[in-house]
Amino acid sequence: MIITQASARSADEIEAQRLLAVARYAILDSPADDAFDRIARVAARTFSAPMATIAIVDRDRIWFKAAHGLGNLHEVDRRGGFSSETILDDRPYVVNDAARDPRTAQNLFVSGPLGVRFYAGAPIVTSDGHRIGAVNVLDTRPRRCDEHDLATLTDLAALVMDQLDLRLATLSAVRTGRVVRHDAADDATTVADYAEALQRSLLPPSLPTVPGLSVAAHYHPASAARVGGDFYDVFALDGARWAFFLGDVEGHGTAAAAVTSLVRYTLRAAALHYENPTEGLDELNRVLVGDPNERKFCTVLFGTLVAEPHGGGHRIRLATGGHLPAMLLDPATGTVQPVRPERGMFVGAVPDATFDECSFTLRPGQTLLLFTDGITEARPTGSGCFGEDALRRYLTPRVNMRASELIDDLAGLVPTLRPDDDIALLALTADH
Repeated sequence: MIITQASARSADEIEAQRLLAVARYAILDSPADDAFDRIARVAARTFSAPMATIAIVDRDRIWFKAAHGLGNLHEVDRRGGFSSETILDDRPYVVNDAARDPRTAQNLFVSGPLGVRFYAGAPIVTSDGHRIGAVNVLDTRPRRCDEHDLATLTDLAALVMDQLDLRLATLSAVRTGRVVRHDAADDATTVADYAEALQRSLLPPSLPTVPGLSVAAHYHPASAARVGGDFYDVFALDGARWAFFLGDVEGHGTAAAAVTSLVRYTLRAAALHYENPTEGLDELNRVLVGDPNERKFCTVLFGTLVAEPHGGGHRIRLATGGHLPAMLLDPATGTVQPVRPERGMFVGAVPDATFDECSFTLRPGQTLLLFTDGITEARPTGSGCFGEDALRRYLTPRVNMRASELIDDLAGLVPTLRPDDDIALLALTADH
């Protein structure tokens, strides 16, 4: 009995802290937001499901920040919502046939006019571990989903969390600005801190360890008080395959940041669903042009790699969405050569954009360098651009450097170029 009471107190304390986290984000009953509506539509389209929601679980109700396919339904009683179960665990919650599942057979969503038969939800988890809601997809027919589907749903929940953090950071900056208007130095510090925190949320906190490969990256903001649109990522697809990308969203500020976050998670989800990286760019293009309120586009290099079974190195498939070529540094020949498919349009600019890919082997000792145009368009003398040719000349004596050494060297070069745009760098070296 004592154990049961202690457990109950613990559960009450956890719920109290969770509700404080919900309140901290000040999201309940807020107006409709295109960013969240777009994520709900992406979830529905990804699962080919008629309904999808972004739900925040309050004390006695489940409130929908976004609801696709539910008409004018904005909230439900907490006792009758699927999200109440989803927030009990960090893993996705799935009901394959709700009418036959004793957990849900009496649920009004199931027995009522909506006739829900399938449900999958992934919890929205704050950085301090509170599950404040869920991203859900619902269907009127029984069905199953695989691990890739659930990974996509989890990524979309993480994207929602990014949007909530962006929104909270903006609110905090505005509130602070209203209070500290008399001190310009403090205002500048507040804006810089806000921009830095916002930018960090758009980049991976660390790069993974890839067997047989050395990986390094660097991000240089043009201004401490401005959020940029450059992005990169490296992540595992399965036990043998990995994906990577680097790109640049048009514009700056919170609008570009929102698109950057959407691009990152869309590409992550697409990499799990499509073996061909050009199909991943097709999916990203559909997402960006599918919303009439979305007017931004991006350039991207998007690739996959797998270790060669014989001879060492990694086989790379690299697709382009209008981005600058990567540079291949080869110590065997002492050369630096551009690598990019011949064709590839901007992503998100037009509905019928086409993309292309190339494939090659990154051999032991070779390094592939991806970069954004902030470095090539820098004007170190105040006149002409640094340019791709100058970058190749700079890299040629450094073809023997491994990824981390090369990135450290370039990080030292970048400030001397006096760039007026952000710069992202990503290097991959095949181990000997």
